[in-house]
Amino acid sequence: MATKSKSTFGKSSASLIPWLGLALIILIADQFTKVLITGYYHLGDSTYVTSFFNIVRAHNTGAAFSFLAGETGWQRWFFTGIGVVAALFIIYMLRSHPGQKLFSFAMACILGGAIGNVVDRLLHGYVVDFLDFHWRGMHFAAFNLADAAITIGAISLILDELLRVRRGK
Repeated sequence: MATKSKSTFGKSSASLIPWLGLALIILIADQFTKVLITGYYHLGDSTYVTSFFNIVRAHNTGAAFSFLAGETGWQRWFFTGIGVVAALFIIYMLRSHPGQKLFSFAMACILGGAIGNVVDRLLHGYVVDFLDFHWRGMHFAAFNLADAAITIGAISLILDELLRVRRGK
C-alpha cells in the first residue's frame, strides 16, 4: 500500500504564492518610487502637484508620525527587528489561513509594506517618505507606498474581522 507524502511545497505553500507575489509587487513598487525620489530630490525638496498634494523628500528615522525619530539611533535597529519579526509572523499567518482571501490580502499588503520600510532602514538608516497631503495650511505626515500598503492592509484586517463577526451571528 503506497502512502502519499506531503511535499514541503504542498497545498498551503501553493496558496502562499499569490500572496507573496502581491507582497513582492508592493515591495518593488515601493522601492522603485523611493529610488526615483532619492535620485531626483534632495532632502526637503518639494514639488507642488495640486492644491492639496506635493511630492517631497523626507527622511523618517522613527516609526509612524516620526515616533522616536529624535532618539540617538537605536530605534533604527529596534524598528528593523520589529519589521523582520512581523514579516515572519505574517508568513506564518498566511500559511495558517490559506482560504481566507481578504485576510490574506491584508497580510500581503502589510508584509510588502513592512519589508519595504525594513529595506530602507537597512540601506539608509531611515525611511524615505515623499507623499505630502495638506489642507488649509495643515500637513499630514509625509508617507510612502509601503506606509499606504500597511494602512490598506490594516483597514482590510478590520473589515475582515467585522465580516467574520457578522457571519458568526
